[in-house]
Parts: sequence; structure tokens; C-alpha cells
Amino acid sequence: MTEIRRAPTGLAPIGPETSAPGHASRVVAAALGIAFGALAVVAVLLSLVAALGAAGVVIGAIAALVPFAVVVLAIRWIDRWEPEPRPALVFAVLWGAGVAVGVALLFDLGVQFVLAAAGGRPDDLAQAVVQAPIVEEAAKGFGVLLLFWVNRRHFDGPVDGIVYASCVAAGFAFTENILYFGRVVAEQGLGGAFVFTFVARAVFSPFAHALFTSCTGYAIGRAAGRGASAGAGAGASLLGLVPAVILHALWNGGLSMTGDVIAYYLLVEVPIFLCAVAVVVVVRVHERSTTRARLGEYAAAGWFTPQEVTLLSTPGGRRQAMRWAAAQRDPRAKRRAMDRLIRDATRLGHARQRLLRGRAGIGRTPDEQELLARITADRAVLLR
Repeated sequence: MTEIRRAPTGLAPIGPETSAPGHASRVVAAALGIAFGALAVVAVLLSLVAALGAAGVVIGAIAALVPFAVVVLAIRWIDRWEPEPRPALVFAVLWGAGVAVGVALLFDLGVQFVLAAAGGRPDDLAQAVVQAPIVEEAAKGFGVLLLFWVNRRHFDGPVDGIVYASCVAAGFAFTENILYFGRVVAEQGLGGAFVFTFVARAVFSPFAHALFTSCTGYAIGRAAGRGASAGAGAGASLLGLVPAVILHALWNGGLSMTGDVIAYYLLVEVPIFLCAVAVVVVVRVHERSTTRARLGEYAAAGWFTPQEVTLLSTPGGRRQAMRWAAAQRDPRAKRRAMDRLIRDATRLGHARQRLLRGRAGIGRTPDEQELLARITADRAVLLR
């Protein structure tokens, strides 16, 4: 087991935190990725405006914000234990909303050209059950794989994979909903058809894409937790793609072929969704237990007291810690410091887990001593 340097006596405040190695390169990569995703979103939206008209796209975008907000709130709940970097989450959403949708649209356009040249016509059922699941899930899943390759410092396990996959899926569903809603507005106006489409996509199935793509994210996250190489991560993404495509095809096919959509939804899709929720709950519990175990090792070396470990690694302890900070002088500064302490301690636990699993040489692993120094500074602010 990798030893932990024992805490020095009389911990003192330190100067401003230093940037970890490779910080500048990560900032540049994040900026380039976000810019690329934003350009893709703009290109897709312009194509939708050309096809549906500006009014249809604007109304569709407003309506699409409802299911998007629901999914984002769910992602925040899943991600609240160890929040992922916001630039990575923004990239994930933009990848889904722009790049993945663009790939799906271009592939579909190519298929139509080939069929037209051959004198054939598209088969709607084949497109829904075969083409769409494979192309869309591959495009979305590749975005999650990119985050695994580029952002491995913050890709620790299944929870991270589910969070990134859900963000990609939320972006994809947002743009896809604009397409569906805008098409109805352009063809039939804001009547009963629009209401039916909104209820079907925003009320009955806001989590559909998140459910599909989370299979790929979960598989990549499991590989990340085992310290997988870049190639092994790619292999894991292919394994996760299989259930993602199957669930997507099951959803599309069931809606296309069943005579009773409500019964199909309640008897097939709802149980699958509940199983997915159970998986998320289990992996979140495991994440909390891992944090507590790793921080316990630092407590044994003198960096934390056992009481601090409880405060930092349990939901109830964190709530108690934030209430304590809010009751102190200058509560705003103390709450910020407590929030930083909780966040840094959680990241320290994940850094320790990577060391134990032999991932110290993968990418730019966080400097353990830097995190310990941040925690010392956080504690100093709280004790003023």
C-alpha cells in the first residue's frame, strides 16, 4: 500500500494555491473543445432554421428547455458528491447538442442520397430501430470516450461516466426536441399535435437519451476505476454501446410497432428506468464509502480527526458542517471555505484511490500534496 506522509504538527496557513502541472494545457484543451462544440451547435441550429423557419426553431427551443432542465437537475443530484469540472460538463452538453446531432443528421442525409441514387426509398422502421440507435449512440458515446481520454484526472468511476454521458445525452435530446417541436409548429401550428408531441417527449420520456447513453458512460467509468489504458477505455465504450443501442432500439421499435403506447411505456420502459435509478443509487453509495475509507487513511496519518472524516464523508456530516459555517462570523466566507474543504477532501479521497489502483502514472494525476495544502488553507480560514 502506498504510504501517506504524516501530517506535520501545527498546521499553518499557506500562500495562494499553485496550479497543478499541465494546468495551462488543460485550459487550452477545454477552450478548444467548447469552441468546437459551440460551432457545431450553431451550424446545426442554422440548418434547422433553414428547414423549419426561425419561428419554429425559437418555439421548439423554448419548449425543449423544459425536459432539458429536468435532466440537468437530475444530473446535479447524481454529481453533487464530487462535482465534475464545469468546462467538461459544458463540453459534454455541446458535444451532444451539436456534434452528435450533426453526425446523425449528416449520416441520415447520406443514406437518403444513396437510396435515391439506387432508386429506393428510406424504410422508416429500419431507420428508427437500426440506423438511429447505432449512429446516435456511437456519436454520443464517442464524446464520453473523448472526456475519458482528455480529462482522466476527473474521470474516476461509474458515477463520473454516468454524469458525462447524461450531459451528452441532455444536449442531444435538447436539439432533437427542437427538431421535433419545430417540425410540428411548421406543419400544424400550436395545436393539439404540438401538445401531444410535447407531452410525449417532455413528460413521458425526458430521460430516454440519458438512459441509453449512460450504459456507455457506465462501462467507461468502470474501466476508469480499474485504471484502464486509453485502448481499454475504447474497448469498454464498445461494450457499453451494445446495451445502449439495444435500449434505444427497444424504445424506438416499441413506439413504432405497439398499438398501446401507454401500456408499453408502463410495462417495459418504466421498469427499465427504475432499474437504472437503482444502479445510480448503488454507485453513489459506493462512491461515498470509498471517500470515507480513503479519508480514514489520512486520519490515521494525522491529517484529519475521526470527527472531521465523518463531517466530510457523510451526507449528514456535510449538512452539519455547512450549518456550523453559516453560524460563524462572516458566514458567507466561512461557507465558501467549508464548501472548498469538502470538495478538496473528496478529491483527495479520489486521488488516493487512484494511487492505490496504480493510476499514478496515468495522465496528469492530481498532486496529493497540493490537495493537502489546499485543505490546510481551507481549515485556516474556518478557524480564524
